[in-house]
Amino acid sequence: MSFKVGDMAVYPAHGVGVIQSIETKSISGGTRESFFVLRILDTGITIMVPVNNTDQVGLRRIMDARAVTSVYKILRAREIDVEPKPWNRRYRQYMDKLKSGSPFEIAEVLRNLLLLKGEKALSFGERKMLDTARTLLVKEISLAKATTEEAVEADLRRFLNL
Repeated sequence: MSFKVGDMAVYPAHGVGVIQSIETKSISGGTRESFFVLRILDTGITIMVPVNNTDQVGLRRIMDARAVTSVYKILRAREIDVEPKPWNRRYRQYMDKLKSGSPFEIAEVLRNLLLLKGEKALSFGERKMLDTARTLLVKEISLAKATTEEAVEADLRRFLNL
């Protein structure tokens, strides 16, 4: 996938960032490789992503309006099978979904944890994961819809009855 300086991109598990530059560096054996220098908006951290490995690491463009509609549909769904699993297995499964970078999988994690929270207290790790999922989705949806994060939060509260 090709990006240029100034483009917004989503890096799995870290969120939305902006391509600040494209740099060529010498790596092992004197080989030269080009990197996208991505600054994550929420944290300010800088990540260097090899231009040739964007698909492998999951770097992708911000979702479009149709994807936002699909994410909202996932969040509204209540007829789901959350099979009872030990919290550590559920945690690993949800962490894998967050790391995938897929907004659809992140929406599933957010929805499932919020439904679980209505039934019982979440562990510290699950609460942290819930916050991460919410932050990742809110930032990306607000950019995709060209609206404020507050407006997206209001939408989520309405969909999820928070």
